Amino acid sequence: MSISDGANYAPSASAEHVVSPGEFRFAAAFLDHGHINGQVNGLLDAGGELVAVYDTDPTRLKAFCERFPTARVVEQFGDILEDDSIRLVASAAIPNQRADIGLQVLEAGKDYFTDKSPFTTLEQLEIVRRTVERTKRRYFVYYAERLHNEAAWRAGEITQSGEIGDVIQVLNIAPHRLAATTRPGWFFEKQSYGGILTDIGSHQVEQFLTYAGCQEASLTMARVRKHPEYLGLEDFGEMAMVGDTGASFYSRVDWFTPAGMPVWGDGRTFITGTKGTIEIRKYVDVARLAPASLVILADNTGVHEINCLGQVGFPFFGQLILDSLNGTEQAMSQAHIFKAAELSMLAQKLADEQHG
Repeated sequence: MSISDGANYAPSASAEHVVSPGEFRFAAAFLDHGHINGQVNGLLDAGGELVAVYDTDPTRLKAFCERFPTARVVEQFGDILEDDSIRLVASAAIPNQRADIGLQVLEAGKDYFTDKSPFTTLEQLEIVRRTVERTKRRYFVYYAERLHNEAAWRAGEITQSGEIGDVIQVLNIAPHRLAATTRPGWFFEKQSYGGILTDIGSHQVEQFLTYAGCQEASLTMARVRKHPEYLGLEDFGEMAMVGDTGASFYSRVDWFTPAGMPVWGDGRTFITGTKGTIEIRKYVDVARLAPASLVILADNTGVHEINCLGQVGFPFFGQLILDSLNGTEQAMSQAHIFKAAELSMLAQKLADEQHG
């Protein structure tokens, strides 16, 4: 796993299988983004069985099958949709195509697990929301910056336990490495990826809703900046909002990770509660340790540095599998999934209206 390349960052961890062999068969399709490897790793680690793969690019297919040799290549996406033994389809398509692919999966009676951002327009969200309600299938989203990061997951357990009291603010910074020469053409087309707040920002909003326990939020500010060379790319964005619990949120997302940084981004989150504070150092402890996955907790008993790397695992994926099989919502509610995407797109809309 490369810690310097965010596009292909694909964690894996040994985990207790939540299902027996053959009980949860899934497929992968549309491998446009490297995050598909992380999605598949998580499902395999929890006991899922990868049985099929579809993509239009032979080079991507070859690399994927070398990494995941149990996947049988199919000639048409419809072959996966028509296979009644496949429970779920994991996909990392070009962002503006993800909703349409998901609709096909839902209509075929299967659950869908897409990379973030799950939508690029509010209209896509509304169509998918109605389809989920009608089909009773699930539209899962890979919000990896919390779900596939041990420190970020542990911080959620701490906030939900009440140890730091009521959360009154979440501050999230999420720099990423641009690596422009390695990116596909669609990466530089705003119509394809939806804008920086829609894209990277969806991770950050999801974390705010989780840590602060919010069901809803109202925007107070949003701004984006266009890259001076790649005019379709937004290289900086920021947003602020207030949740229905009264907690406030600020996030900065950008493509400015310096070349000398040993990881793809110094992602950090700061959580202020009425009885304590948390800092999450997700990928690096700058000038000390890389990779790193640390929680710095200050509470009424003292200050605690909690090393989470290789200690917490990734419980989300087992929960997702059981939710798919049992119709439960232990991993993440459908309302929460959609709200994180909706708020990030509303922030993008506000930024576009105010700053062009």
